Amino acid sequence: QVQLVESGGGLVQPGGSLRLSCAASGTIFSTDVMGWYRQAPGKERELVADITWGGITNYADSVKGRFTISRDNAKNTVSLQMNSLKPEDTAMYYCYLRSLGTDNWGKGTLVTVSS
Repeated sequence: QVQLVESGGGLVQPGGSLRLSCAASGTIFSTDVMGWYRQAPGKERELVADITWGGITNYADSVKGRFTISRDNAKNTVSLQMNSLKPEDTAMYYCYLRSLGTDNWGKGTLVTVSS
């Protein structure tokens, strides 16, 4: 079973930056996709970005050009560099790993963008 632990959330002013990290433990396969979802209050959980073992990335339109996802396969980590943050980026951010058709989730880390 895979366990995911996020870190790096916090309070930041609009226009600022944050970097989220997620460490995965357990058996990771080269077919696994890792990424980030977020859920704002009163809204559904939405995909932010994901990345394959080979480095193919996918981003939500709302974060393209501002967020960058990266992955270290040797360390089983995935990171999300978030720049030019906006108040609408405020949400709980969840790391996930899709393995053999099963989604594994971290507990989440809160990102608040406010002046």
